[in-house]
Amino acid sequence: MNFRNRIIPVLALVIGLAMSGGRSFAQSDPASEPAVVAVGKVLPAVVNINTERIVRRTYQDPRDQLFNQFFGGPMRPPRELRQKVQSLGSGFLVDPAGYIVTNEHVVERAADLKIQVTLSDGKTYDARYISGDPAADLAFIKIEGKTPFPFINLNDLSPNLLGQTALALGNPMGYGISVSRGILSATNRTITMEETEFKNLIQTDAAINPGNSGGPIIDLSGKLVGVSSVKMAFTPQGVPTQGLGFGIPAATVRDKVVEFMRAARGEKNATAKTAPVSPVKALFGLQLQELTRDLTEVLGYEPGRGVLIADVVEGGPAAGAGLKRGLVIYKVGNYEVNSCREIDTLLAKAAPGTTADFAVGIIRRAGRHIVEQVQTVQLTAREAD
Repeated sequence: MNFRNRIIPVLALVIGLAMSGGRSFAQSDPASEPAVVAVGKVLPAVVNINTERIVRRTYQDPRDQLFNQFFGGPMRPPRELRQKVQSLGSGFLVDPAGYIVTNEHVVERAADLKIQVTLSDGKTYDARYISGDPAADLAFIKIEGKTPFPFINLNDLSPNLLGQTALALGNPMGYGISVSRGILSATNRTITMEETEFKNLIQTDAAINPGNSGGPIIDLSGKLVGVSSVKMAFTPQGVPTQGLGFGIPAATVRDKVVEFMRAARGEKNATAKTAPVSPVKALFGLQLQELTRDLTEVLGYEPGRGVLIADVVEGGPAAGAGLKRGLVIYKVGNYEVNSCREIDTLLAKAAPGTTADFAVGIIRRAGRHIVEQVQTVQLTAREAD
């Protein structure tokens, strides 16, 4: 083929493209993009979650404390203060009856917990807590409606292939539903955040920010990849990171929902595998909660120390010793404790009849001074329920 024969087809192609306005190279209609279609398919099932809980704490005037110390008071009984603590998160419907999956840390159980759910159409519903698994950081809540709700099908999950597109939907910073895009970076990750170890997580570089927790991560066909859980902003050594977001795999979510549904139907022992009772609750009658930075600020406690008593089991050893909700455990035996896991580890081999010393009370800052009201209480383990 000579030069002329080669150049004529090329010229014809250029002329044809010019006459068509270059549409062959132009972007297709955005409405038909796979990511847009996938988001439109899933978005009606994504919800914003707003929780409100009442934190109670005991307060005593410093002058009364001084009177008690020197005159064997009390001059006036301590007052119980109540303060609202709010948090935002995300979730998604997994059943037309109104069942919603989110993170346990978004709707962690507490006294007077209120949960409100807002759908993508702006409608708001009151929700109730059904079940949860703190170890898996998954929770199950429910809203009621007159018509079936849109939902994400957990019977048809994403294959979760490395490098596939990952779209994270959620409610970052409380601004409302938004979408971020990345890839599935890794699977089967284990990370430790604030003394809590999470295993078998997926990793993505799609932006996950505060408020995204509990929202779905989907692929380009709209199938569930996982649930947004945590973002690592710094390594344990304090080195800043980028593009390190983690989620709970879709297969784990599906299996937990099966168990949560059993709990919703009232089946006995439905959650026995998902939420094993810790030894400190079973044997000593104490329900504990991590004393996070937000809680220490709200309560006015000394930060970075101790584990909060979230509830006391009626009739248990702790209740018999006079321990109350809102106090803090600072030591078990001779060991300082700063997480629920540390206490569970120390008491893992405890048996009925075992005695343990708990340093319990409140350490708070009063201006430049630290006020300590801590005493050692000995508890004897009872028979587990």
